[in-house]
Amino acid sequence: MWWKAMAILLVVLVFVVAIATLYATNRWQSHTRALHARMEAVRVPITPTSYDSRELEGLPAPVQLYFRTVLQEGQPLVAAVSVEHTGTFNMSEVGEKWKPFTSTQRVITQRPGFVWDARIRMAPGMTVYVHDAYVAGEGILTAKLFGLMSLVNLRGTPEVAQGELMRFFAEAAWYPTALLPSQGVQWEAVDDVSAKATLKDGETTLTMLFRFNESGLIESVRAEARGRTVAGAVIPTPWEGRWSNYELRDGMRIPLEGEVAWILPEGPKPYWRGRIQRIQYELSNR
Repeated sequence: MWWKAMAILLVVLVFVVAIATLYATNRWQSHTRALHARMEAVRVPITPTSYDSRELEGLPAPVQLYFRTVLQEGQPLVAAVSVEHTGTFNMSEVGEKWKPFTSTQRVITQRPGFVWDARIRMAPGMTVYVHDAYVAGEGILTAKLFGLMSLVNLRGTPEVAQGELMRFFAEAAWYPTALLPSQGVQWEAVDDVSAKATLKDGETTLTMLFRFNESGLIESVRAEARGRTVAGAVIPTPWEGRWSNYELRDGMRIPLEGEVAWILPEGPKPYWRGRIQRIQYELSNR
C-alpha cells in the first residue's frame, strides 16, 4: 500500500540525514583538531613565568592602573585558555537578524593564536558551523551550512591575518597577562582614560586603542580599520569590542560579557553579543 511505501521512504530519508549529519560532524571536528595541532606546533614557552609589577614602570597611568587592578603580584602568566560561550550573532549585513550561537575557543598566548569553533542556529534543524581563527600567522574564517555547504571561506591574505590578530588582541582582556610589555606589547599614552597598544606577530603589526573605565578596567578596544565583508567585498571599517561584568578567575579580573560592533557613519552596528559560560586557564607555573 502507498502508506507503507511512504513509511519506508521516510525511514530511508531519516537514515540518510543521520549518516550525512554524522559525516559532517566528524569531518568538521577533524578540521578543528587540525587547526589546534597547527597552533600547538608553533607554541613557545612563556617568559617570564610570573607577573612582576616592576615592569609597569614608565607605562601610561591608565595602563598601570589596569594591571594593578586585574593582577596580583606574582600572578602566573597565562599560557593557554579554553573558553565556552553562548550568545547571539547578527547574520544580516544591513539589518537585524540575530541568531543564537554556542561556541568553544582555544587560545595560545605565545605565539599568538586562537580557534573559535561555533554553531549558529539559523532555524530548527538548520545550523551554520563557523571557524574563526588565527593560526601560525594565518587568518581563517570559514562558515558552512550543516558543516558541509560552504558559505564563507576567507584565508591566507594579509588583510584576513590582520583582522584575526585584532580579535586576539581585543579579547586579551580574558587573558590579561598577554598584554604585559614582557609579552611584546608596546603601550603609548593618549589621555587619562585611554592608551594605544601595538602588537607584532610575524609580518603583521597592528595598533589598537584601549579605553579604561573609572575602575581601571578595559571598557573597550577599537581598531580604526578592520576588513568588513559587504556584498562580497572587504571594506576597511572602524571596529570595536566592549567588555563588562568583570569577575575574578584564577586570580585575575576578567570580563564575562562582551559586544562587538562595526562603527558606521550612522552609528555602531553590533553583530556579536556573548557571555563566557566556562573558562579554564593553563598557567605558566603548571
